[in-house]
Amino acid sequence: MKSFTLPQLPYAYDALEPFIDKETMSIHHQRHHQAYVDNLNAALALADETSTDLESILQRISEYSPAVRNNGGGHYNHSLFWEILSPQPQLNPEGKLAEAINTTFGSLEDVKAEMKKSGLGQFGSGWVWLFVKFNGSLAIASTPNQDNPMMDIQTVNRGFPILGIDVWEHAYYLAYQNKRADYLESFWSVLDWSVVERKYEEVLSKLK
Repeated sequence: MKSFTLPQLPYAYDALEPFIDKETMSIHHQRHHQAYVDNLNAALALADETSTDLESILQRISEYSPAVRNNGGGHYNHSLFWEILSPQPQLNPEGKLAEAINTTFGSLEDVKAEMKKSGLGQFGSGWVWLFVKFNGSLAIASTPNQDNPMMDIQTVNRGFPILGIDVWEHAYYLAYQNKRADYLESFWSVLDWSVVERKYEEVLSKLK
């Protein structure tokens, strides 16, 4: 049976400093994400699942065990998270994504404010998402634990994530302690909008 593996980071653990520190990145990637990968493989083996199409599994997550839901979500969410971060990011969206953001939310600053509000409003561990609904429109929502909008357990906020902010304490506590708001502000300094744009274009193509 094929198994999922931990993706390598496209940058060094200290590359995102001072916004995200080296120790947090190392522990977050090597321990937390690795644990999700290991536990996901074990859970899928128990379920006799041979598919390694994680998107397909998440879209039918109601058919699987809580272990697949938690660890499959953990693997998918973190893989997206690492990909959209960069030490040399494009700091503003462009093209169709910029147009959609302005049409839907008013401005990039409004998106940042709404995602910060959602992040601070998420009780306990979870994620904040900018995602594309099945009708092609943009939306913002938070989810608990390792859930995401792709999962069929979502009754309202369903779609394809293109940007996710990890608000589990392990993502920021070493540097920011209980100051989640400060972490949410710093996040934008290492978000690469060019990757988010590419994901947006890919989703739109998928929905045609």
